[in-house]
Amino acid sequence: MMKIMNFNKKILVSALLPLFLLSACGESSNQQAQRPPMNVSTITLESQPVTIFTTLPGRINAIKDAVVIARVTGNIQSIQFEQGSRVKAGQALFKIDPAVYQANVNAAQASLSQATANASSAAALANRYRTLIKENAVSRQEYDQAIASAKQTAAAVEAAKAALDAAQIDLSYTDVISPIDGIVGAALVTEGALVSATSGTQLAKVQQINEVYVDFTQSTTEMMQLRKAFLNGELERVDNNTAAVRLILEDGSTYNETGKLLFSGVSVDETTGKVNLRATFPNSDELLLPGMFVRVRLERGINNNAVLVPNQALQRKADGSSFVYTVEEGKVALRPVTVGEVVDNKTIVTSGLKSGDQLIVEGFTKIGPGAPINALPWAKDPNVAAQSAAGQQKENASDQQEPANPSAE
Repeated sequence: MMKIMNFNKKILVSALLPLFLLSACGESSNQQAQRPPMNVSTITLESQPVTIFTTLPGRINAIKDAVVIARVTGNIQSIQFEQGSRVKAGQALFKIDPAVYQANVNAAQASLSQATANASSAAALANRYRTLIKENAVSRQEYDQAIASAKQTAAAVEAAKAALDAAQIDLSYTDVISPIDGIVGAALVTEGALVSATSGTQLAKVQQINEVYVDFTQSTTEMMQLRKAFLNGELERVDNNTAAVRLILEDGSTYNETGKLLFSGVSVDETTGKVNLRATFPNSDELLLPGMFVRVRLERGINNNAVLVPNQALQRKADGSSFVYTVEEGKVALRPVTVGEVVDNKTIVTSGLKSGDQLIVEGFTKIGPGAPINALPWAKDPNVAAQSAAGQQKENASDQQEPANPSAE
């Protein structure tokens, strides 16, 4: 009897179990259906005109860069400048011990005096022999010797003058001067150091940076496109042979002066096949320093119907292709896109999106295609921010118009 009852219980449990499972599944489905949609931040895309730029990495170089070297050998007697100071062309920077070179000048002056005296004596003798030869008072040989001696001593005078000039030049080189106007760097030697003319000891560097070069490279194909755009008038011009360029500094800010891209004198690097380009920028405030890495930006034209997408809304697949999430009928839709140039913090989408599409910018990390969502305006959207600011101003104005004491009415 007990066996029969246990058997009946097992049959009853087996029959009721599917009903319990079906009920549980129904409750789960109902809970999922009743789950509220996720909030996401969206913007409505609008096509707009956008200026297209080409941005290339570059490096600042001084317009003039002169290395100061020793032109005579000796010990540094004094350093006559402060590091980073402005100097003029011809201004003394170092003093090399002049004692030896002053002595050489004195010796050369003495040699010149002696040569001049010898030349005067020889010239007088030659003049006297010219008279005597007419009277046959001297031999022809004596006359010829007198004339030759006069010429030799005259040549010795010229040689002595040249030696004196050379000695004076060497003496002047003991005052080491700046070859250009500019800013002088640190002294590369100290007082008392022995410098050599034969090895060309470097003493300092002077750079002129009131105007600077920005050197950068580009492929020959891109260079031809730039040149074509320039000739077609698509690039902003400064004059007939230069295009206007802008400069982006290392901190991301834009330099406030416009530069000139020089198309003349363009050369190709034989090792890389790249085109070496150069732009010039005014630098009156000396913000641009030689050696700085910057980015050169060239305006290439205007896209009148560009669709701009915030960079944070762009996603990438494993194969490198791009996609975004949009809102379609209250649900998430995945939209493959083709991207173009980057403009500030946004990217131009060339295909896959159009004006009027509702793009998800934030909140898509926990949702997938087909999920129901609650679309909210993106707080960082400039249009939303402007509307919020206008609404706040209206509220403030209405608050000011209300009476200060409502109970008095």
